[in-house]
Amino acid sequence: MEDKFVKEAGAEQESDEQKEHAFLLQGHWRIVAVLLAIYDVIIVNMSYFMALWLRFDCQFSQIRADFMQSWMRFVPIYTVFCLVVFSFSKLYRSLWRFASYSELMHLIMATCITGTFHTIAITAFFQRMPISYYLIGITLQFVFMAGVRFSYRFMILLANHQNSKDEVGRVMVIGAGNAGQSLIADIRRSREINDRVCCVIDDDPNKWGRYIDGVPIVGGRDTILENVDKYRIQKIYLAMPSATAEERRDILNICKETNCELKNLPGLYQLVNGEVSVSIMKKVSVEDLLGREPIQADMKEVFDFINGKRVLVTGGGGSIGSELCRQIAAHDPAQLIIFDIYENNAYDIQLELREKYPELNLVVLIGSVRDSRKIFDVFEKYRPQIVYHAAAHKHVPLMEDSPNEAIKNNAIGTYKTAYAAMVHGCERFVLISTDKAVNPTNIMGASKRLCEMIIQSFDAKIKAGKAADIPQLFTHSGVENADRDGTGEIFRGIKTEFVAVRFGNVLGSNGSVIPLFKKMIEKGGPVKVTHPDIIRYFMTIPEAVSLVLLAGTYARGGEIFVLDMGSPVKIDTLARNLIRLSGFKPDVDIKIVYTGLRPGEKLYEEKLMAEEGLTKTENELIHIGKPIKFDTDEFLAQLHELMYIAYNNDDNIREQVEKMVSTYHPA
Repeated sequence: MEDKFVKEAGAEQESDEQKEHAFLLQGHWRIVAVLLAIYDVIIVNMSYFMALWLRFDCQFSQIRADFMQSWMRFVPIYTVFCLVVFSFSKLYRSLWRFASYSELMHLIMATCITGTFHTIAITAFFQRMPISYYLIGITLQFVFMAGVRFSYRFMILLANHQNSKDEVGRVMVIGAGNAGQSLIADIRRSREINDRVCCVIDDDPNKWGRYIDGVPIVGGRDTILENVDKYRIQKIYLAMPSATAEERRDILNICKETNCELKNLPGLYQLVNGEVSVSIMKKVSVEDLLGREPIQADMKEVFDFINGKRVLVTGGGGSIGSELCRQIAAHDPAQLIIFDIYENNAYDIQLELREKYPELNLVVLIGSVRDSRKIFDVFEKYRPQIVYHAAAHKHVPLMEDSPNEAIKNNAIGTYKTAYAAMVHGCERFVLISTDKAVNPTNIMGASKRLCEMIIQSFDAKIKAGKAADIPQLFTHSGVENADRDGTGEIFRGIKTEFVAVRFGNVLGSNGSVIPLFKKMIEKGGPVKVTHPDIIRYFMTIPEAVSLVLLAGTYARGGEIFVLDMGSPVKIDTLARNLIRLSGFKPDVDIKIVYTGLRPGEKLYEEKLMAEEGLTKTENELIHIGKPIKFDTDEFLAQLHELMYIAYNNDDNIREQVEKMVSTYHPA
């Protein structure tokens, strides 16, 4: 209670201080406005007096008395009129330190109005003055008023220009289009940064030798390296929002050979909305160097499929699971049930979704897919119509050391969850699989292949009308009570569709290669790469999840959907790019060490087995692998034995897996 009182007292004190500071600032600007008004009173009248003085050869004694008298009698009227016009023109409320085109237009408009009034009023009510009086008077008035207002702005620019000579933030801008021009203007205006744009690069030869705000356009991308040396560049800003991913990759591949800090304009959206500034420039990431456009999936079908449905995501706190939850939440499900064994992950995604979607019917449950009682209770209570099964152990080296855990969690956990989905009338069950399930050389990949075979077996039995023949494999499920007479009535009419979606590595997922490399670089190296020739397929988490959701809408039962992940990337190249983007030189500042392939690791991953065919879907990025035929009855019987071996923590579990997965060949 005391702490609360202290905090409130502190907050009140801080609020009072802020109010006092605001009051002082407001008082300061009032003083400035008054001084500016006094200056204007003197200037608007002195301007026309000087016009008379100049008209009569700069000799005061030669000025005609009637002209002088008319000017003196008109001064009070003109003074009041000018103050009213200037006030309405916001000339006393502008921040002249940031004066620009808008302030200049206000000043021109005010000068035109007051000048016109002066000409008409003094002529009509007093006497006609010399023409030079009107012209010189209004000109001098504008010059003196603009001079004092823009001099502050000019001094700031001059100071910034002087500071730029201190070799701080010498910038090269790539792109002489609208984005580049806006960026250069923002750098010049900003007082918070001490950057100076020294040169501009653009591939259009017609622009070479020209200038943008005094900055020379020095050549195309081929001259980047030489101009970095010539102008002693420290930062490179890429301002090409409409460029393709391949074009950006080619330019960035040149830029990363320098030691400059690289930043990139996020996209065309910022240019269209006039948001081009240094503050929105983001550091170039490894994703920018992959050289392909982000996958844009049409999510309308997903919306129609998920809208109004009860959806369960197992492993909902993980990298893939949490992104699934985000995208599902955005498609108006009737209810979203997140099921995860790790409470911290589940709590994080719960807070995020409740803040972003306050109207979402969200349920977050802690439990394991290996717990048959728990998983059946979840299905019994919430009756999910769609299940995305993302719960799994995925780290290859760890699973090689704990093969029984891989089988328990991945294979048996999938079986229990799929069985619960089937007997509770779930409409669709989507398994998240991996390219490591193809011709696996490690137990993790083999366990995921077992998961695929499980959902294929379930689908085959359901289509054959023999769902009751699928063994429970566990002692308690709740099915015994529901089927007391043993007729198998609860299995009749089951139409659950079981499918799998297979893809490769995702950038930025927990334990993925890029975060690991970054940690190694932060420690000063070395960066450990298993093999110089090892390659992997990569996709961002949102891309992968969008295609997973879309593939789930195409399901008819039994398919293994394969996502197109583009061209594979060498991990060695990825490591070297990341070192360069961090401002270091590979093998000079940060060493790269090759440690050799880990147990169960392959040089390359495959998306399809050699025996599988490939069928196109409506989406060119999603394909269907033709299922390999196997004896489902024999497989289900072997699975019972596999579960027994796994729960007894038998060291010979790999031999049993080899019997069941013909393509599994332990390294």
